[in-house]
Amino acid sequence: MTPSPAADWRTPRLFLMLMAVALPLGYATWNALLNNFAIEMAQFDGSDIGLLQSVREIPGFLAFTAVFFLAVISEQRFALIAIALLGGAVAVTGVFATTTGLLITTFLMSVGFHYLETLKQSLSLQWLSKAEAPAVLGQLISVAALTSLLSYAVVWVLLEVFAASYTVVYATAGAACLLLVLFMTLAFPRFEAPNPQRRQLIVRRRYGLYYALTFLSGARRQIFMVFASFLLVERFGYSASAIAALYLINHGVSWLLAPIIGRWVGRVGERKALTIEYIGLITVFLGYAVVESGGLAATLFVVDHIFFAMAIAQKTYFQKIADPGDIAGTAGVNFTINHIAAVVIPASFGVIWLAAPEWVFILGAAMATGSLLLARCVPEAPTQEAPMQLWWRRSQPVRIT
Repeated sequence: MTPSPAADWRTPRLFLMLMAVALPLGYATWNALLNNFAIEMAQFDGSDIGLLQSVREIPGFLAFTAVFFLAVISEQRFALIAIALLGGAVAVTGVFATTTGLLITTFLMSVGFHYLETLKQSLSLQWLSKAEAPAVLGQLISVAALTSLLSYAVVWVLLEVFAASYTVVYATAGAACLLLVLFMTLAFPRFEAPNPQRRQLIVRRRYGLYYALTFLSGARRQIFMVFASFLLVERFGYSASAIAALYLINHGVSWLLAPIIGRWVGRVGERKALTIEYIGLITVFLGYAVVESGGLAATLFVVDHIFFAMAIAQKTYFQKIADPGDIAGTAGVNFTINHIAAVVIPASFGVIWLAAPEWVFILGAAMATGSLLLARCVPEAPTQEAPMQLWWRRSQPVRIT
């Protein structure tokens, strides 16, 4: 895993940083233009947009299939293919301005995006030591946030200063991804993981607490992505530019705070970090339910996003309890569990929203309360042999084989 002395800059950590760049480089541009492109060029209506978002979520739900490809290809090589698929799909999006064309390019983009997310998590937990993982994972979030900020800025310049077409903007972002993957392919040697990985789906009883935390985390993310921004628009009249500005603030805050949060998680431990995260989320969701001020709602929106960086604690908790050979086989399962909520929450909670919007956030607070109770089951010093602790029994960590 150690590169030659003549090329010691080509480290696994730098490879992970470039993976973190590739994800928002393609996706941020695609997402920034999506609604305008779909309506103006592909003549989408509301039902078409709903269908498109469902298609976009399918690869996330099927992320567990990544492990099947690892029987014939290394994770590092597979990650490069995923970046190429993401960049290639974004590059040609502007050319296929039809319903069918946009559905196909969206699906291909999402396949590359979700496989890359899965592989980034897997490789991070394999290549990073348990001591350095929290801080480096924070740095990866910061790098991704900065890339998103720069991507939005480039999109604005291309559209407003150079009056570029959607085709040109999409092609520029996609080409940047493809150039990045070409550089990574030629510049980096193959890094060997410290522990051989099992090339099969891994579902173990002792990872049950991690699975439960992952599921509830996915549900919380959907409430933030779908309903928190919708609240700002529907109730407080925020314009598209104002929402875009809030997202820019979120990425800027993540860029500054994520490395600090990562180091803090490494210092205080997963149990305390997750406890503070979920207490904060309960407060934020209850705030959404009763807020009467647009400014306060926007503040809650930014604070809500900050808590995403604390999800580092979930990843490092799994790293500490996992058999080192299970990481690749569990990464896809994790993403699939995370995306179960993406299928269920938007539609079911949308019905609740029509009757009583505040109950969407009250239920979100209830989910956060469930996460808090689960977080208290995380031991102070989690290990493979003792992955959980039953706090209501005041017991020692429970040993699960």
